[in-house]
Amino acid sequence: MAPFDLDACIQQLLRKQLLHEAVLREICTKTKEVLMRESNVVHVSAPVTVVGDIHGQFYDLIEIFRIGGYAPNTNYVFLGDYVDRGLFSVETISLLTCLKLRYPDRVQLIRGNHESRAVTQNYGFYTECIRKYGSSHAWTYFTDMFDFLTLSLVIDDRVFCVHGGLSPSIHSIDQIKVLDRFREIPPDGPIADLVWSDPDPEKEDFAISPRVWSAPNYCYRCGNSASILEVGPGGSMYFNVFEAAPENDRDGPSQQAAQNANGKLPEYFL
Repeated sequence: MAPFDLDACIQQLLRKQLLHEAVLREICTKTKEVLMRESNVVHVSAPVTVVGDIHGQFYDLIEIFRIGGYAPNTNYVFLGDYVDRGLFSVETISLLTCLKLRYPDRVQLIRGNHESRAVTQNYGFYTECIRKYGSSHAWTYFTDMFDFLTLSLVIDDRVFCVHGGLSPSIHSIDQIKVLDRFREIPPDGPIADLVWSDPDPEKEDFAISPRVWSAPNYCYRCGNSASILEVGPGGSMYFNVFEAAPENDRDGPSQQAAQNANGKLPEYFL
């Protein structure tokens, strides 16, 4: 077992420095033990800040902490899709995992459709792990941990949080609680619906719908703003809008050039 100081690990990651692979293995193992005790539907109380997709945009995650506050001073719910597409998926999920382990009641991590072996093998995370660690071991540690992430969360018994949306086969919260989540995301069924479906107020039934997340200038080229949702006591809601972190302009181009030269990354869809 590799000894580690969790606070030191968090500070190291905030400097965007990778953890040793052996330390990463132990952190993922201990985080699985924490996640295993959580229900498929976690209940939390406001105030809490809800964060959408991050997709490996590490500097924008730090920007979220700058504007929203750092844990444990701010309670966070992350809605999934922590990895893939962005340049720093390893650093992003490493930091979030350490924060979850350090503050298990203050930081909540929900599973998204990209917390999957099949998806991460095609959209960047697998390749990034090999490039940064020299093997797929880190990818295995994280994807094994993904199987333990909760599926949903309820704030003050009034706000339902899930990565994707609803399922035509689920009609109550209690039905979510009895699902077997400790496995790879299946290709269909209620778990697949919860991580893949997206609600649209203009649709009366189940159909294709657009998505929203907390990744500004998505894929470093879309130019969009992003937001986090701050839920206060009594159900008050405030969308805190922010732009892409300036550090992306400093480090992004060189990292992207290095990855392009490597020639192993897939073409990402938008």
